[in-house]
Amino acid sequence: MQDKKHIVILTGAGISAESGLKTFRDSDGLWMGYDLEEVATVSGFIKNPKLVLDFYNMRRNEVALASPNAAHYGLAKLEEKYKVTVITQNIDDLHERGGSSNVIHLHGEIFKKCSSLNQDIVVDCHNDINIGDLCEDGSQYRPFVVWFGESVPMISIAADIVNTADIFIVIGTSLSVYPAASLLSEAGANIPKYLIDNNPPAINNNDIKVISKTAGEGVAELLTYLL
Repeated sequence: MQDKKHIVILTGAGISAESGLKTFRDSDGLWMGYDLEEVATVSGFIKNPKLVLDFYNMRRNEVALASPNAAHYGLAKLEEKYKVTVITQNIDDLHERGGSSNVIHLHGEIFKKCSSLNQDIVVDCHNDINIGDLCEDGSQYRPFVVWFGESVPMISIAADIVNTADIFIVIGTSLSVYPAASLLSEAGANIPKYLIDNNPPAINNNDIKVISKTAGEGVAELLTYLL
């Protein structure tokens, strides 16, 4: 029996929007009414750690109440025929709850927390993080998320995985956030590529089949091609 073909999927906030979770690009530089500099940077955390912790506590609670949507479930169905790796820019766990078994989070995970001094010290987190909640190294716990201006430790691993793809799919991302957006250039020149987005970004690449639909509708169409 031949080995299964490897599908690699890059997802962004658009795939979770249909589950009721807010995206960056539809909010004019504000995220849920907050200035991103205040809640998604190291300097913001140093300036007002309580604001940042409260913001991510709210996000954690919202993710816990959200449910996977048709796009998440549809991508999991691909595992019936293919080896599938999902590389997501999202910090929610909706891919996992939707049934995907191999998910890489580029920008961290909302249900984890880490030392504010050493992000290699990571533990599960399903409750609020409060001022005074200290890690084993004595530092304040912070959300295990990659803030603007921080390095993305998983990007080199993700790039290596994209290099092994037989099929590459991009869903619900503006391809404007780097280094995640650079992953498109890592895909092989002669492999099938799909882009699903209700408002797709302009791409100078005729090899990509663009499906201008919502994530749920687009994944449903994609499944007719691949299953």
